[in-house]
Amino acid sequence: MLILSGLSGGTFSFAKFLALLAGIYLLARLMSLWSQRLLWSLRNRLIVAYLFVALVPVLLVVLLSVQAAMILYTQLGGYLLYEDVQKRTDLIADGAEQIAAALRSEKGNLHRTDVEKIVSEQEHEVLDARLPGLQIEFPADPALLARVAGSERTKFSGLIQEGKRVDLVALDAVQTSRGELVVKLTVPLTPEFLATLAPDLDAVFFDVVEPYTGGARPGVVYPVGDKYYESVESIRSSTRLTPILPATLLDPIVSGVSRFAAVRLLPDGTVARSYPVVAKFIARPSHLNRKIFSSLGDLGYLNYLGFIAVAIILALLELAALITGIVMTRRITRGVDDLYKATQHVQARDYSYRVRVDRNDQLGRLGKSFNGMIESVSTLLEEQRERHKLENEISIAREVQNQLFPQEFPKVPGVKIEAICNAARTVSGDYYDFIQLSPTSLAIAIADISGKGISAALLMASLQASLRSLILADGSASLSTAELVARLNKHLVRNTGDDRFATFFIAVFDSATRSLRYTNAGHLPSFCIANGTVQVLDKGGIVLGVVEDYPFEEGSLTLPPRALLIGYSDGLVEPENVYGEEFGIQRLKEAAVGLENETPKDVATGLMQAAEEWASTPQQADDMTVVVARLG
Repeated sequence: MLILSGLSGGTFSFAKFLALLAGIYLLARLMSLWSQRLLWSLRNRLIVAYLFVALVPVLLVVLLSVQAAMILYTQLGGYLLYEDVQKRTDLIADGAEQIAAALRSEKGNLHRTDVEKIVSEQEHEVLDARLPGLQIEFPADPALLARVAGSERTKFSGLIQEGKRVDLVALDAVQTSRGELVVKLTVPLTPEFLATLAPDLDAVFFDVVEPYTGGARPGVVYPVGDKYYESVESIRSSTRLTPILPATLLDPIVSGVSRFAAVRLLPDGTVARSYPVVAKFIARPSHLNRKIFSSLGDLGYLNYLGFIAVAIILALLELAALITGIVMTRRITRGVDDLYKATQHVQARDYSYRVRVDRNDQLGRLGKSFNGMIESVSTLLEEQRERHKLENEISIAREVQNQLFPQEFPKVPGVKIEAICNAARTVSGDYYDFIQLSPTSLAIAIADISGKGISAALLMASLQASLRSLILADGSASLSTAELVARLNKHLVRNTGDDRFATFFIAVFDSATRSLRYTNAGHLPSFCIANGTVQVLDKGGIVLGVVEDYPFEEGSLTLPPRALLIGYSDGLVEPENVYGEEFGIQRLKEAAVGLENETPKDVATGLMQAAEEWASTPQQADDMTVVVARLG
């Protein structure tokens, strides 16, 4: 049996563990049901929303402000500590430079008693106060300066760590007649020295560190860059070991860590520069505030007090806003309750119930709108029935339009034709036709009517009737395709509105002479494929129905055996893929060349599939039509 320990110092069995899990699950379910019941009411939801909208952001702002203040105080404490150490470093460097200057003037003939005379009694008092434990070596070992500062430097000031000892050292080299002499001033980092650092801080500590090699951690480990160091010695100030009592309740302890760069002298004679020495401090914000506002005099705290006053005012305003929100919530939910009751009557098909409106605010307007909506329900139901009738009529129109397309393809020797038209809506604005003019002659037409739906379908029917009446009239065999298109254009201009037009392409093929005459009126150019070569049929003119007396042009060519004629509407080349790229005419041509040796039916089906696969969506944006004819 599984035994788990750690509950009140004892053990409990697996069955008890399962009971605990069941209890937790049951508690979660009860809380979920309770929250659902609590939040079912809009009033409760709005109250909870106000709490999250108004109270939580304020709490987050307060927490963020506290965190920002702690960061500010930490940075200020670190700056004060660093600045004071830097001042002590400059002070000891000035002392070394002063002695070095005297050495140069005496050409190195200076004794210990002379060094004491260089520094006045007043300066001694300052040095003893700010640099307790100051030691002067005169002259010092020149090799030390070369190790810590480099062979080309003649001065050095900073921290030097040797073993677990850290000193503040200043070195200054002097060239004299007796050779190179080095002045060395040393202040060990002792508790007495730390007690004089940064008097605005309550306590100061320095940690001597060594590279962390893994294993058990005897001390604190500090990450520095990509390396880790562990504390092996901690130097604490002789006084100020603990923070003083807080000045107010809002006077927490602020602690921070700073890093100083030292030169470490290793036992093997090598030197590690920029070696970390970690300093820690503890302070109270009240002490740091005095430092911040000290430059403003005694009146500097007025800004601080003003800040507290503004915070109190904001808290009062927040409370007032919360109360106002609750009161407004009650007013809102009362109106919502009335609307809910009204919906229950509507659900029961009682359209006589009306919402009580006793005020002219937005909720009152909503009640009026609801009452107006109830009055419109019957009308909407009637309109829905009318719409069903209209949809039935549109379906009939679709059947009628399908009868306008060729039901049987003409029989012309050597010619095989195929056409596909997929409407974007119930009825289509695209049009194609095959008209046999003689036993060896065939007219192939394709058009695209502007717009979609019923209006385009009606114009398509008018265009089909006009084309057939013109092309099958007596004497039309002698007409060129350009003249035929010109007459068709004049008919559309006179019998349609200014905003209605159609693109149109017609070609007449004679299988006996293998000649093809065509005119393209603003339609996307059809093309012929023979032996892998594509020839575009683009001669003609503008769209039909715009300019009445427009001189259209006829194009003609002689086709080789088994040439493939392909006509299409813009819906076949405009589908876009997920990147917004159109299928395009060039891809259509490439797909057609790949299908050149297939039957017209397979070519038409393959081109439709290529366009649909490019779009990768079943929804069509426009009517798609393709006409394929194998000519001989």
